[in-house]
Amino acid sequence: MTEVQLLGITISILLVSTVLLFIRRRRRFPVMLLGYSCHLPDSDRRCTLDLCEYLGARMNIYDFEALEFMRLIYRKSGLGEETYMPPYLMQPVECLSIKHPTAIQEAKEGLFSTVSALLCKTDVAPQAITHVVVACSLFSPSPSLSSLLINRFGFSESVKTYAFSGMGCSAGTMCVDFATRLLRYQPGYALIVVTESMGVNWYFGNNRHMLVTNCIFRVGSAALILTSDPTQRPKAKMELVLTQRTHHGADDSAYGAAIQMDDEDGMVGVALTKDLIRVAGTSLRRHISTLAPHVLPLSEMVRYAYRVGKSYLAGDKKSASLQVPDFTKAFEHICFHAGGKAVIDSVGKLMKFEHGVLEPARMTLHRFGNTSSSLVFYELAYFEAKGRIKKGDRVWMLAFGTGFKACSVVWRALKDSSMDPDNPWINCIHRYPVS
Repeated sequence: MTEVQLLGITISILLVSTVLLFIRRRRRFPVMLLGYSCHLPDSDRRCTLDLCEYLGARMNIYDFEALEFMRLIYRKSGLGEETYMPPYLMQPVECLSIKHPTAIQEAKEGLFSTVSALLCKTDVAPQAITHVVVACSLFSPSPSLSSLLINRFGFSESVKTYAFSGMGCSAGTMCVDFATRLLRYQPGYALIVVTESMGVNWYFGNNRHMLVTNCIFRVGSAALILTSDPTQRPKAKMELVLTQRTHHGADDSAYGAAIQMDDEDGMVGVALTKDLIRVAGTSLRRHISTLAPHVLPLSEMVRYAYRVGKSYLAGDKKSASLQVPDFTKAFEHICFHAGGKAVIDSVGKLMKFEHGVLEPARMTLHRFGNTSSSLVFYELAYFEAKGRIKKGDRVWMLAFGTGFKACSVVWRALKDSSMDPDNPWINCIHRYPVS
Protein backbone atom coordinates (compact mmCIF):
# COMPACT_ATOMS: atom_id res chain seq x y z
CA MET A 1 0.00 0.00 0.00
CA THR A 2 1.41 3.34 -1.06
CA GLU A 3 1.66 6.38 1.16
CA VAL A 4 -1.01 8.13 -0.94
CA GLN A 5 -3.42 5.23 -0.44
CA LEU A 6 -2.70 5.13 3.29
CA LEU A 7 -3.27 8.87 3.54
CA GLY A 8 -6.55 8.51 1.64
CA ILE A 9 -7.76 5.76 3.97
CA THR A 10 -6.79 7.80 7.05
CA ILE A 11 -8.64 10.87 5.78
CA SER A 12 -11.72 8.74 4.98
CA ILE A 13 -11.74 7.25 8.48
CA LEU A 14 -11.44 10.69 10.03
CA LEU A 15 -14.30 12.02 7.89
CA VAL A 16 -16.57 9.08 8.72
CA SER A 17 -15.72 9.39 12.44
CA THR A 18 -16.47 13.11 12.37
CA VAL A 19 -19.84 12.54 10.70
CA LEU A 20 -20.77 9.78 13.15
CA LEU A 21 -19.72 11.94 16.10
CA PHE A 22 -21.80 14.83 14.76
CA ILE A 23 -24.84 12.57 14.31
CA ARG A 24 -24.39 11.17 17.80
CA ARG A 25 -24.12 14.63 19.34
CA ARG A 26 -27.18 15.86 17.45
CA ARG A 27 -29.27 12.89 18.47
CA ARG A 28 -32.38 14.02 20.29
CA PHE A 29 -32.65 12.23 23.62
CA PRO A 30 -36.09 11.85 25.21
CA VAL A 31 -36.49 14.00 28.32
CA MET A 32 -38.24 12.39 31.29
CA LEU A 33 -39.59 13.50 34.65
CA LEU A 34 -37.73 11.34 37.14
CA GLY A 35 -39.54 12.75 40.15
CA TYR A 36 -40.74 15.88 41.92
CA SER A 37 -41.43 17.17 45.43
CA CYS A 38 -43.63 19.96 46.78
CA HIS A 39 -42.95 21.85 49.99
CA LEU A 40 -45.34 21.29 52.88
CA PRO A 41 -44.60 23.93 55.57
CA ASP A 42 -44.81 23.14 59.27
CA SER A 43 -48.19 23.41 60.94
CA ASP A 44 -47.14 26.56 62.83
CA ARG A 45 -47.13 28.36 59.47
CA ARG A 46 -50.85 27.58 59.01
CA CYS A 47 -52.90 30.61 58.05
CA THR A 48 -56.65 30.69 58.69
CA LEU A 49 -58.90 33.44 57.37
CA ASP A 50 -59.08 34.94 60.87
CA LEU A 51 -55.27 35.16 60.92
CA CYS A 52 -55.34 36.74 57.47
CA GLU A 53 -57.70 39.42 58.76
CA TYR A 54 -55.52 39.97 61.82
CA LEU A 55 -52.42 40.41 59.67
CA GLY A 56 -54.30 42.87 57.47
CA ALA A 57 -55.49 44.81 60.52
CA ARG A 58 -51.95 44.90 61.88
CA MET A 59 -50.68 46.46 58.66
CA ASN A 60 -53.61 48.82 58.01
CA ILE A 61 -54.85 49.55 61.50
CA TYR A 62 -56.13 53.06 60.69
CA ASP A 63 -57.68 52.38 57.26
CA PHE A 64 -61.00 50.66 57.91
CA GLU A 65 -61.99 50.78 54.23
CA ALA A 66 -58.83 48.86 53.30
CA LEU A 67 -59.56 46.31 56.02
CA GLU A 68 -63.09 45.82 54.77
CA PHE A 69 -61.81 45.44 51.21
CA MET A 70 -59.30 42.77 52.28
CA ARG A 71 -61.97 40.97 54.29
CA LEU A 72 -64.21 40.89 51.22
CA ILE A 73 -61.39 39.53 49.01
CA TYR A 74 -60.56 36.85 51.60
CA ARG A 75 -64.14 35.64 51.74
CA LYS A 76 -64.46 35.44 47.94
CA SER A 77 -60.93 34.20 47.19
CA GLY A 78 -61.56 30.45 47.13
CA LEU A 79 -58.81 29.93 49.73
CA GLY A 80 -59.44 27.63 52.68
CA GLU A 81 -58.26 27.55 56.27
CA GLU A 82 -55.04 25.60 55.72
CA THR A 83 -52.81 27.75 53.52
CA TYR A 84 -49.38 28.83 54.78
CA MET A 85 -47.78 32.18 55.59
CA PRO A 86 -44.03 32.96 55.57
CA PRO A 87 -42.03 33.34 58.80
CA TYR A 88 -41.58 37.05 58.13
CA LEU A 89 -45.23 37.84 58.88
CA MET A 90 -45.16 35.90 62.15
CA GLN A 91 -42.71 38.39 63.68
CA PRO A 92 -43.67 41.17 66.10
CA VAL A 93 -44.58 44.41 64.34
CA GLU A 94 -41.41 46.15 65.53
CA CYS A 95 -39.27 43.56 63.67
CA LEU A 96 -40.96 43.91 60.28
CA SER A 97 -38.31 46.33 59.02
CA ILE A 98 -35.77 43.47 59.03
CA LYS A 99 -36.52 41.70 55.74
CA HIS A 100 -33.48 40.02 54.21
CA PRO A 101 -32.70 37.40 56.92
CA THR A 102 -36.30 36.17 56.97
CA ALA A 103 -36.39 36.13 53.16
CA ILE A 104 -33.36 33.82 53.17
CA GLN A 105 -34.99 31.71 55.89
CA GLU A 106 -38.17 31.40 53.81
CA ALA A 107 -36.15 30.43 50.73
CA LYS A 108 -34.11 27.85 52.63
CA GLU A 109 -37.19 26.23 54.14
CA GLY A 110 -38.76 25.68 50.73
CA LEU A 111 -35.65 24.90 48.68
CA PHE A 112 -33.84 22.67 51.12
CA SER A 113 -36.85 20.55 52.10
CA THR A 114 -37.95 19.86 48.52
CA VAL A 115 -34.47 19.15 47.15
CA SER A 116 -33.57 16.87 50.08
CA ALA A 117 -36.76 14.85 49.67
CA LEU A 118 -36.35 14.68 45.90
CA LEU A 119 -32.73 13.49 45.89
CA CYS A 120 -33.58 10.88 48.49
CA LYS A 121 -36.60 9.35 46.76
CA THR A 122 -35.09 9.41 43.24
CA ASP A 123 -31.78 8.01 44.52
CA VAL A 124 -29.83 10.55 42.46
CA ALA A 125 -26.46 11.58 43.88
CA PRO A 126 -25.80 15.35 43.98
CA GLN A 127 -22.65 14.78 41.90
CA ALA A 128 -24.79 13.34 39.08
CA ILE A 129 -26.71 16.61 38.61
CA THR A 130 -25.42 18.38 35.49
CA HIS A 131 -27.68 21.47 35.56
CA VAL A 132 -29.37 23.41 38.37
CA VAL A 133 -32.16 25.83 37.42
CA VAL A 134 -33.73 28.01 40.14
CA ALA A 135 -36.54 30.55 39.69
CA CYS A 136 -37.82 33.09 42.20
CA SER A 137 -39.52 36.14 40.72
CA LEU A 138 -39.35 38.68 43.53
CA PHE A 139 -36.21 37.80 45.50
CA SER A 140 -32.79 37.68 43.86
CA PRO A 141 -30.00 37.69 46.48
CA SER A 142 -26.26 37.56 45.88
CA PRO A 143 -24.88 34.90 45.96
CA SER A 144 -27.82 33.53 43.99
CA LEU A 145 -30.33 30.94 45.20
CA SER A 146 -28.70 28.41 42.86
CA SER A 147 -25.37 29.03 44.64
CA LEU A 148 -27.19 28.53 47.94
CA LEU A 149 -28.17 25.04 46.77
CA ILE A 150 -24.65 24.26 45.55
CA ASN A 151 -23.25 25.23 48.94
CA ARG A 152 -25.84 23.17 50.79
CA PHE A 153 -25.80 19.95 48.75
CA GLY A 154 -22.26 19.86 47.35
CA PHE A 155 -23.00 19.45 43.65
CA SER A 156 -20.14 18.78 41.25
CA GLU A 157 -17.76 21.63 40.36
CA SER A 158 -18.70 21.12 36.70
CA VAL A 159 -22.43 21.69 37.32
CA LYS A 160 -24.03 24.46 35.25
CA THR A 161 -26.28 26.79 37.25
CA TYR A 162 -29.00 29.24 36.22
CA ALA A 163 -31.01 31.65 38.39
CA PHE A 164 -34.12 33.36 37.00
CA SER A 165 -36.13 36.23 38.44
CA GLY A 166 -39.10 38.30 37.29
CA MET A 167 -40.73 35.41 35.40
CA GLY A 168 -43.93 35.44 37.43
CA CYS A 169 -46.26 32.50 37.90
CA SER A 170 -45.22 30.92 34.60
CA ALA A 171 -41.65 30.32 35.80
CA GLY A 172 -42.22 26.65 36.68
CA THR A 173 -43.26 25.55 33.21
CA MET A 174 -40.74 27.89 31.58
CA CYS A 175 -37.91 26.30 33.56
CA VAL A 176 -39.04 22.90 32.25
CA ASP A 177 -38.91 24.29 28.70
CA PHE A 178 -35.42 25.73 29.33
CA ALA A 179 -34.02 22.59 30.97
CA THR A 180 -35.40 20.45 28.14
CA ARG A 181 -33.36 22.43 25.65
CA LEU A 182 -30.25 21.73 27.74
CA LEU A 183 -30.86 17.98 27.89
CA ARG A 184 -32.11 17.18 24.38
CA TYR A 185 -28.71 16.53 22.80
CA GLN A 186 -26.69 15.13 25.68
CA PRO A 187 -27.62 12.75 28.53
CA GLY A 188 -27.76 14.51 31.86
CA TYR A 189 -29.80 15.45 34.93
CA ALA A 190 -31.42 18.85 35.47
CA LEU A 191 -32.61 19.89 38.92
CA ILE A 192 -35.33 22.54 38.71
CA VAL A 193 -36.41 24.42 41.84
CA VAL A 194 -39.17 27.03 41.79
CA THR A 195 -40.29 29.17 44.70
CA GLU A 196 -41.50 32.65 45.59
CA SER A 197 -40.67 35.09 48.37
CA MET A 198 -43.96 36.04 50.01
CA GLY A 199 -42.73 37.74 53.17
CA VAL A 200 -40.23 40.21 51.79
CA ASN A 201 -42.79 41.31 49.19
CA TRP A 202 -45.74 41.82 51.52
CA TYR A 203 -47.47 45.07 50.63
CA PHE A 204 -47.87 47.61 53.45
CA GLY A 205 -49.89 50.29 51.65
CA ASN A 206 -53.57 50.85 50.90
CA ASN A 207 -53.73 50.56 47.10
CA ARG A 208 -56.58 48.14 46.35
CA HIS A 209 -54.90 46.56 43.31
CA MET A 210 -51.83 45.76 45.40
CA LEU A 211 -53.70 44.56 48.50
CA VAL A 212 -55.15 41.70 46.45
CA THR A 213 -51.73 39.98 46.36
CA ASN A 214 -51.64 39.91 50.17
CA CYS A 215 -54.98 38.11 50.12
CA ILE A 216 -54.33 35.29 47.63
CA PHE A 217 -50.57 34.53 47.50
CA ARG A 218 -49.16 31.94 49.90
CA VAL A 219 -45.98 29.98 50.63
CA GLY A 220 -45.04 27.13 48.30
CA SER A 221 -42.04 25.59 46.51
CA ALA A 222 -41.43 22.66 44.19
CA ALA A 223 -38.40 20.76 42.93
CA LEU A 224 -38.17 18.28 40.07
CA ILE A 225 -35.49 16.31 38.27
CA LEU A 226 -35.54 15.93 34.51
CA THR A 227 -33.23 13.45 32.86
CA SER A 228 -32.26 12.46 29.34
CA ASP A 229 -30.36 9.38 30.52
CA PRO A 230 -32.03 6.44 28.70
CA THR A 231 -31.12 4.03 31.51
CA GLN A 232 -33.47 5.92 33.87
CA ARG A 233 -36.60 5.28 31.81
CA PRO A 234 -37.86 2.40 34.01
CA LYS A 235 -37.78 4.73 37.04
CA ALA A 236 -39.25 7.84 35.37
CA LYS A 237 -42.81 8.99 36.01
CA MET A 238 -43.45 10.76 32.70
CA GLU A 239 -41.90 11.59 29.36
CA LEU A 240 -42.00 15.13 28.04
CA VAL A 241 -43.89 15.36 24.74
CA LEU A 242 -43.57 19.06 23.91
CA THR A 243 -43.36 22.58 25.30
CA GLN A 244 -44.92 25.71 23.83
CA ARG A 245 -44.27 29.33 24.83
CA THR A 246 -45.89 32.60 23.78
CA HIS A 247 -45.15 36.16 24.92
CA HIS A 248 -47.72 38.95 24.65
CA GLY A 249 -45.73 41.77 26.24
CA ALA A 250 -45.70 43.85 23.06
CA ASP A 251 -49.24 44.87 23.99
CA ASP A 252 -49.25 47.63 26.63
CA SER A 253 -52.33 46.34 28.46
CA ALA A 254 -50.83 42.84 28.64
CA TYR A 255 -47.50 44.20 29.87
CA GLY A 256 -49.15 46.22 32.65
CA ALA A 257 -51.83 43.74 33.72
CA ALA A 258 -49.68 42.49 36.64
CA ILE A 259 -46.70 44.67 37.47
CA GLN A 260 -44.42 45.51 40.41
CA MET A 261 -44.43 49.25 41.08
CA ASP A 262 -44.57 52.00 43.70
CA ASP A 263 -47.94 53.18 44.93
CA GLU A 264 -48.91 56.81 45.56
CA ASP A 265 -47.04 56.79 48.89
CA GLY A 266 -43.89 55.11 47.59
CA MET A 267 -44.77 51.65 48.91
CA VAL A 268 -43.65 48.81 46.63
CA GLY A 269 -46.16 46.15 45.64
CA VAL A 270 -47.43 44.03 42.77
CA ALA A 271 -50.53 45.55 41.22
CA LEU A 272 -53.12 43.18 39.75
CA THR A 273 -55.20 45.49 37.59
CA LYS A 274 -58.81 45.08 36.50
CA ASP A 275 -57.47 44.28 33.03
CA LEU A 276 -55.83 41.08 34.25
CA ILE A 277 -58.75 38.71 33.64
CA ARG A 278 -59.42 40.14 30.17
CA VAL A 279 -55.71 40.02 29.27
CA ALA A 280 -55.42 36.45 30.57
CA GLY A 281 -58.37 35.39 28.41
CA THR A 282 -57.06 37.10 25.28
CA SER A 283 -53.52 35.80 25.76
CA LEU A 284 -54.76 32.29 26.52
CA ARG A 285 -56.86 32.26 23.35
CA ARG A 286 -53.82 33.25 21.27
CA HIS A 287 -51.63 30.73 23.09
CA ILE A 288 -53.92 27.76 22.52
CA SER A 289 -54.22 28.69 18.84
CA THR A 290 -50.49 27.96 18.50
CA LEU A 291 -50.69 24.82 20.64
CA ALA A 292 -53.77 23.21 19.08
CA PRO A 293 -52.22 21.99 15.79
CA HIS A 294 -49.52 20.12 17.74
CA VAL A 295 -51.76 18.24 20.15
CA LEU A 296 -55.34 17.93 18.89
CA PRO A 297 -56.47 14.87 16.91
CA LEU A 298 -57.45 15.55 13.32
CA SER A 299 -61.10 14.75 14.05
CA GLU A 300 -61.34 17.55 16.63
CA MET A 301 -59.57 20.01 14.34
CA VAL A 302 -62.17 19.23 11.65
CA ARG A 303 -65.06 19.68 14.14
CA TYR A 304 -63.60 22.99 15.30
CA ALA A 305 -63.21 24.23 11.72
CA TYR A 306 -66.80 23.15 10.97
CA ARG A 307 -68.20 25.05 13.98
CA VAL A 308 -66.26 28.21 13.09
CA GLY A 309 -67.29 27.98 9.43
CA LYS A 310 -70.91 27.38 10.33
CA SER A 311 -70.96 30.51 12.53
CA TYR A 312 -69.38 32.63 9.81
CA LEU A 313 -71.87 31.41 7.21
CA ALA A 314 -74.69 32.30 9.59
CA GLY A 315 -73.27 35.82 9.85
CA ASP A 316 -72.47 35.42 13.55
CA LYS A 317 -68.86 36.57 13.74
CA LYS A 318 -68.98 36.93 17.53
CA SER A 319 -69.96 33.28 17.95
CA ALA A 320 -67.20 32.25 15.54
CA SER A 321 -64.60 34.15 17.57
CA LEU A 322 -65.77 32.44 20.78
CA GLN A 323 -65.35 28.92 19.41
CA VAL A 324 -62.52 26.87 20.99
CA PRO A 325 -61.43 23.29 20.33
CA ASP A 326 -62.22 20.63 22.91
CA PHE A 327 -58.84 20.08 24.55
CA THR A 328 -60.18 17.20 26.62
CA LYS A 329 -59.89 15.21 23.38
CA ALA A 330 -56.13 15.74 23.51
CA PHE A 331 -55.45 15.33 27.25
CA GLU A 332 -56.73 13.09 30.02
CA HIS A 333 -55.58 15.51 32.75
CA ILE A 334 -55.16 19.29 32.79
CA CYS A 335 -53.17 21.34 35.33
CA PHE A 336 -53.52 25.06 34.75
CA HIS A 337 -52.35 27.89 36.97
CA ALA A 338 -55.07 28.61 39.52
CA GLY A 339 -54.15 32.26 40.08
CA GLY A 340 -57.44 32.94 41.86
CA LYS A 341 -61.12 32.05 41.81
CA ALA A 342 -61.81 34.62 39.08
CA VAL A 343 -58.97 33.20 36.95
CA ILE A 344 -60.31 29.64 37.28
CA ASP A 345 -63.82 30.79 36.37
CA SER A 346 -62.50 32.74 33.38
CA VAL A 347 -60.41 29.85 32.05
CA GLY A 348 -63.29 27.42 32.57
CA LYS A 349 -65.68 29.69 30.68
CA LEU A 350 -63.24 30.37 27.84
CA MET A 351 -62.22 26.74 27.38
CA LYS A 352 -65.73 25.40 28.08
CA PHE A 353 -64.37 23.05 30.73
CA GLU A 354 -66.79 21.01 32.80
CA HIS A 355 -66.76 21.08 36.60
CA GLY A 356 -64.61 17.93 36.86
CA VAL A 357 -61.83 19.45 34.76
CA LEU A 358 -61.68 22.49 37.05
CA GLU A 359 -61.70 20.43 40.26
CA PRO A 360 -57.89 20.06 40.74
CA ALA A 361 -57.32 23.79 40.22
CA ARG A 362 -60.09 24.79 42.64
CA MET A 363 -58.96 22.30 45.29
CA THR A 364 -55.30 23.32 45.02
CA LEU A 365 -56.23 26.98 45.40
CA HIS A 366 -58.40 26.07 48.42
CA ARG A 367 -55.69 24.01 50.13
CA PHE A 368 -52.51 25.95 49.32
CA GLY A 369 -53.55 29.31 47.87
CA ASN A 370 -51.70 30.85 44.93
CA THR A 371 -48.12 29.59 45.39
CA SER A 372 -47.04 31.22 42.11
CA SER A 373 -44.67 29.21 39.88
CA SER A 374 -44.94 25.98 41.90
CA LEU A 375 -48.74 25.76 41.81
CA VAL A 376 -49.07 23.45 38.78
CA PHE A 377 -46.92 20.85 40.54
CA TYR A 378 -49.24 20.88 43.57
CA GLU A 379 -52.03 20.20 41.07
CA LEU A 380 -50.06 17.30 39.60
CA ALA A 381 -49.64 15.97 43.14
CA TYR A 382 -53.44 16.16 43.54
CA PHE A 383 -53.91 13.90 40.51
CA GLU A 384 -51.36 11.43 41.87
CA ALA A 385 -52.87 11.49 45.36
CA LYS A 386 -56.22 10.58 43.79
CA GLY A 387 -54.57 7.83 41.71
CA ARG A 388 -56.06 9.20 38.50
CA ILE A 389 -53.03 9.10 36.19
CA LYS A 390 -52.66 5.84 34.27
CA LYS A 391 -49.87 4.68 31.99
CA GLY A 392 -50.16 6.37 28.61
CA ASP A 393 -52.27 9.29 29.88
CA ARG A 394 -51.40 12.75 28.61
CA VAL A 395 -51.05 15.62 31.08
CA TRP A 396 -51.22 19.27 30.04
CA MET A 397 -49.58 21.88 32.30
CA LEU A 398 -50.49 25.48 31.48
CA ALA A 399 -49.17 28.49 33.38
CA PHE A 400 -49.25 32.21 32.69
CA GLY A 401 -47.41 35.05 34.37
CA THR A 402 -46.35 38.66 34.33
CA GLY A 403 -45.16 40.02 31.08
CA PHE A 404 -47.77 38.77 29.92
CA LYS A 405 -46.67 35.27 28.88
CA ALA A 406 -47.96 31.71 28.74
CA CYS A 407 -46.20 28.35 28.66
CA SER A 408 -47.56 24.85 28.07
CA VAL A 409 -45.83 21.59 28.96
CA VAL A 410 -47.26 18.26 27.75
CA TRP A 411 -46.31 14.98 29.45
CA ARG A 412 -47.11 11.31 28.76
CA ALA A 413 -47.30 9.01 31.79
CA LEU A 414 -44.86 6.09 31.72
CA LYS A 415 -46.56 4.28 34.61
CA ASP A 416 -49.68 4.39 36.77
CA SER A 417 -49.54 7.12 39.39
CA SER A 418 -49.14 6.46 43.07
CA MET A 419 -48.92 8.75 46.09
CA ASP A 420 -45.33 9.36 47.18
CA PRO A 421 -44.59 9.50 50.94
CA ASP A 422 -43.84 13.23 50.64
CA ASN A 423 -46.95 14.10 48.61
CA PRO A 424 -48.30 17.38 50.09
CA TRP A 425 -51.86 16.01 49.99
CA ILE A 426 -51.05 12.83 51.90
CA ASN A 427 -52.76 13.86 55.17
CA CYS A 428 -55.79 15.61 53.71
CA ILE A 429 -56.66 14.08 50.32
CA HIS A 430 -59.52 12.10 51.88
CA ARG A 431 -61.31 15.42 52.56
CA TYR A 432 -61.18 16.56 48.93
CA PRO A 433 -62.94 17.65 46.83
CA VAL A 434 -64.79 20.06 49.10
CA SER A 435 -67.75 22.27 48.22
